[in-house]
Amino acid sequence: MPTQLSEGASGAIRRFAGWVARGSLGHPMLDGIAYWDELRDSPSQLEICFAIFANVIEFDDHGQPTNEKYAERRAAVWLYRYCTGEQPPGEPEIEPWECRLY
Repeated sequence: MPTQLSEGASGAIRRFAGWVARGSLGHPMLDGIAYWDELRDSPSQLEICFAIFANVIEFDDHGQPTNEKYAERRAAVWLYRYCTGEQPPGEPEIEPWECRLY
């Protein structure tokens, strides 16, 4: 059993962090939403955003991500709802298991 993240898993986490930091998470869903203004004063909300990505992402037998964009989208759905108070059109509600903190 490997003792480190695969290159694919590490890359997926790095890309997600970059999207969040650049303000491009969930493009175009979050366009025009200044989510950093909301998260700056509430770092625990950023923690939930990362937890959703980590709980949703899946990997194949070689540790390569199989649904990275979907995991990003689910985190963006949560962030959209947090910032606007509304569910993004056409998106299912976030399930409790998706935002569970371990």
